[in-house]
Formats: sequence, C-alpha cells, structure tokens
Amino acid sequence: MGFVQFSRVSLAFGDRDILKDISLNLAPGSRAALAGANGAGKSTLMKVIAGKITADSGDRAVQKGTRIAYLPQSAEAAALPARQVTLREEAEAAYSEIISLLNKIDELGGCLEKTSAGSGSTAALLEEHHRLQEAVENSGYYRREASIQAVLTGLGFSRTDPDRQVEEFSGGWQMRIALAKVLLQNPDILLLDEPTNYLDIEARNWLETWLQSFSGGYLLVSHDRYFLDVTVNEVYEIFQGTCKRYAGNYSSYEKTRKADLESLIKRYEAQQEEIAKTEALIRRFRYKAAKAAFAQELIKRLEKMERIDIPESLKKINITFPEPPHSGRVACTLEGICKSYGRRNIISNLDLILEAGERLLVTGFNGAGKTTLLRIIAGQDQNYQGTVKYGAGIAPGYFSQDAAETLTGEQSVLDYMESEAPTHLIPKVRDMLGAFLFRGDDVFKPLSVLSGGEKSRLALLKMLLKPMNLLILDEPTNHLDLYSKDILLDCLKAFAGTIIFVSHDRGFMEALSTKTLELKSRGDAPGEHKLYYGNYTYYLESISGEKLTMPDREESTAVKKAPPQTEPRGAERREAEKRKQALIRRLQRREEEILAELERLESEKSRLETELARPEVYSAGEKAKAVKQALDDTAAQIEQRNAEWAETADELEKAKAS
Repeated sequence: MGFVQFSRVSLAFGDRDILKDISLNLAPGSRAALAGANGAGKSTLMKVIAGKITADSGDRAVQKGTRIAYLPQSAEAAALPARQVTLREEAEAAYSEIISLLNKIDELGGCLEKTSAGSGSTAALLEEHHRLQEAVENSGYYRREASIQAVLTGLGFSRTDPDRQVEEFSGGWQMRIALAKVLLQNPDILLLDEPTNYLDIEARNWLETWLQSFSGGYLLVSHDRYFLDVTVNEVYEIFQGTCKRYAGNYSSYEKTRKADLESLIKRYEAQQEEIAKTEALIRRFRYKAAKAAFAQELIKRLEKMERIDIPESLKKINITFPEPPHSGRVACTLEGICKSYGRRNIISNLDLILEAGERLLVTGFNGAGKTTLLRIIAGQDQNYQGTVKYGAGIAPGYFSQDAAETLTGEQSVLDYMESEAPTHLIPKVRDMLGAFLFRGDDVFKPLSVLSGGEKSRLALLKMLLKPMNLLILDEPTNHLDLYSKDILLDCLKAFAGTIIFVSHDRGFMEALSTKTLELKSRGDAPGEHKLYYGNYTYYLESISGEKLTMPDREESTAVKKAPPQTEPRGAERREAEKRKQALIRRLQRREEEILAELERLESEKSRLETELARPEVYSAGEKAKAVKQALDDTAAQIEQRNAEWAETADELEKAKAS
C-alpha cells in the first residue's frame, strides 16, 4: 500500500497565490475531507496531488507503485470515450492499468526463460515478477465481473444498462459512469472532487458504505455536510492559500472553526471601522495647510497597516425575499392522481391535502416519480388522471432541474437579475448574487457563457425574487456550496408560504421538511405511496421501525408478542428523560456562559490591540510592555475558553443524541 506526502507546496496563477506552503499526507486508512470557500483552490490542490498540475515549488513524495485514482468535477469527469462502447466495456476500461501490468509480467516471464538460473539478474527479475503479480492480485482484477456488477448496481444502474451504449446516457449518468470507473480501479489513494453531484439519496448511501469499507486512503471535496460527517475523520481546510488540519468529522471541524472565524470577522469589522474613520479624517484635513502634516501621518499609518482580509464567503450576507401574498388555509389538493408510462405505473390514486405553511418532502428511489409528481403539481405535465386544485390566493413558483435551459443571450448576469427583480430589491441584487456564488467579476459574465451549474443557480435566484406563496422545488441545492446552501435554507425556513420539494441532500431534507411523502417504485407496490407526518428523520425512523416489526414471510405466523411495558419501566424511562433534560439545560447554560466570556475577552483583546497601536504607548517601553503582557494573557484566556467551549459543545451534542 502506498502513500502521498506533500511538503511546503506552493502554486500561483499570475500574481495570485492559490496555494502557499501546503503540507498534507495521505496513506492507507486516511479518511480526509478538503474544505474551503468556493474558489479557495480545493480542485486545484486535488489536481496537484493527482499529478495533473505541477506546483511551482515544494516537495511531492509518492511511494513507488502507489496507484492514485482521481475523479474531477462534472465537465471533465463526464467526457465521453473517443470510441463507441457499451457501459460494460467502459467499466472494464477501469482495469487498463492492470492489463499493462499483466503484459509486463509476460515480458518478465520471457526474460526469465532466457536467463540462466545462476545469473545475478535472475533474483531481481523474480522479485519484480512477484511484486507485479501481487499488485494484480490486490487490484481485484480476477474478481472484476462481480465488482463491476456491484458498483453499477450501487450507483443506480439497472440490469439492462451494461449493454447500452455509453453515449445514450444523460450528463448526470455520465458522471456516475466516471465515478464507477474510479471506484473500480481500487487504488491506494482515492481523490474524489464532488462525487455526490448527480447522485440520488440511495446512491449516496451506497457510496457512504463503500467508502467506509475501502481499505485505501481517500480525500474528498463535497458540499454535502451529512456525507462528509459519516465518511471522514479529518479535515484539511484551505484558507487564504494556506492549509490547516483539523481532527474529527466535518461538524466537529465547523465547531472548532466557528470561534476562530467569529474572532477573525470581529477583528476585520473593527479594522474596517478604523480605516473608515481614518480616511474620513484624511479627507477632512489633507487640504488644510495647518493640518497637512497630520493628514500625511494618517496616510502613512494606513499604508503600513497590515490589512485583515477575509474571503467573500465569510462576509455576512442577509437576504430577504419578497413577502408571499396571503392565501387560504389549504394550499393545494390532489385527488386521485394517476400517472403511467406505458404499462408502468408511476403514481396510483394519490390523494393529498397540503395546508398553507407546510413543507412537504417528496422522497423515494430513483425513478419513483418524484420529478413527475412535481411537474404535475406545477402544471408542467397535463398527461395524467385526477385533479390538482390550488387553494384561494395561491401563487405558485416552480424550479426544475432543466430551468437553466431558458437562460440565453448576451445580457450580463447583473443586468439580467436587476431587470427581473422588484424595484425595492434592486439595491440588494449584488449581495443575493454573491450568496449564490456569483462574486466579483462573475456578475458581468454574459448569460451565453455560463455553465449549466451557474445557469441553474441563477434560475433558482430568479424564481425566489418573485412574490409567491407556493414553492415547488426540484433539487434546489444542486451546484450550491455549503455556505450558499445554509443561506438558502435560512431563507426557506423564514418563508411564510408552502413548499413542496425534492432533494438528495440529507441535511437539507431533515432541516426543512415537516411532512414526508414516499413514492414507491419497487417490490409489489410500484406507483403506491405513503404520507409520514414528520420530517425526513422521522420518516427514516418510521420505515426502520416498520422493517423491524414486519415478520419474515418464511417464519411461522405465530410470532410471540412482546410483553406489555409495565409501569415501573415507564417510570424509569421518565426519570431517565428528566435527568437527560436537566443535563442538557446545565450544559446549555455553561455554553452560554463560556460564549459570553469569549465575547468579553475578544472585546478586551481588540481594545488592547488598539491601545498598543497608539504612538504614546508603543513608544514608551514600560507602558508598551505592560499592554503587550495584558494582550498575551487575554489571548491565552481566549484559547483556554475556546477549548472549554469545544468540550462543552461536544458533551451537549452527545447528551442530546443519547
């Protein structure tokens, strides 16, 4: 098994430093994520590790024989093969490197036949021959048929798909083909850049399980928080070109970073305020002869100031969308909805009443009819049986996965959105575009040059700008990073209207849904459905309970019933719950106390930094020494409180989960 080690790797594009002195290690058993704001350089670092890009400086050490497999982002990964091949043949191509090893083994065999047993080169040839044979065996090449079937099935391909031509599959399925090929290589080090793009929840669950049993090491980039939480135990963060390692899963990393980022943002805001005041003084005095020297001193102070810079993604953006119009109590009623494709039932006799303000998640296996149902509700599909009725005053808005196709022309992103926005929101359009990853000069791009993902984000933002009270959303989080997902989630939580949505992001589903409609497509009940009166977590717990309580058909029907719970057992549970709630309240109070103390210490630290920057202080030795000592003491206290907060937050999370 091999390893990859990087030390002080740096890379610049023009005058912009992308990576600065990056150090990173990947070995068998590594379960790592690569985090950072959009545009921070995650994909670039992935390409450097994979050997696709050469760094400007630094050391890249790869153990001899180490096999690295790399899945790039969508456009590169979904490139079609140069020749016409079936899916099975394309999957077999994952073993091309192993076939090369087999050819080398044959060549070595020929050399050994020509070499006398006693010659000095025989031992070296035998050793190399054995090493290559071992590599082939460990690659899984001789079990490839079973592996190909397992991977393709896990990623959602049907039994007949392997005989189809690769070019027949859509762009999303091309991504799955690329992912399948990378997984089938069974490398020592696996690099996956956004592997969950275009995967439904079932395929994501399968990939999670596959990664957990993978014997090699891997590094992931993903915008799915839950996926990262269950697959990684360390996080490398790229922040302003540098890289820092954090132990623990993604949620643990976010907790640890929260206090650091809050401190950074406070110092940034304080410095921006100081800069604004200084610039105002300069403007006031620079043209007055009596104050010209003072103004020049201020200018020099600004020039010497070490500026605190933060990425655009950390700058606080508050977005408010138009207030939805008033509606009646019932938002939407479905009566006897039936939909078929030929002999295949997709939806059978669906009745549903959705009240205003509810958030309905539509879930089910791939092909169960989730998108079809949303199209029917939105009025985009008229070829069905049954009735869809909107309630009084309902103004619907529909976001589809193919909404991007409607965005064309040479108009810039900014001009287009300003023309679509209500008058009172026009001043906020730049901030809204920033929240949806259109930052800096991106807002001046013409619509015609936008990628599919960029168009999809723009179409979603365009829809949200209009006053509506029924949102019908098909995969709204596709192509959004974690920061943008959080902004969208906050907006949708604050939305006073009704939402019907489909998503494959588990964290998003759990946080937004209040009801869950399961569409069934497998087993004995295609087209059937069931409504669960709770969010996605409740739905998962319910179906898990249903599976546990469902008797095996081969077992005797005389299943023994569990004895009823006695009152003492119930009393014990209630007492345990009381103790749990008391502990949670105590930890919450402790957490609030620590955060309040941290806020006080940060204010004190800012005050001392300002004090130390004053000429009458830093020019006086004893006074400067005293202030510097107080500043160091405060910084040490902040570090100690941060550690206490992280420990308390961890205990609180465990208490809530118990």
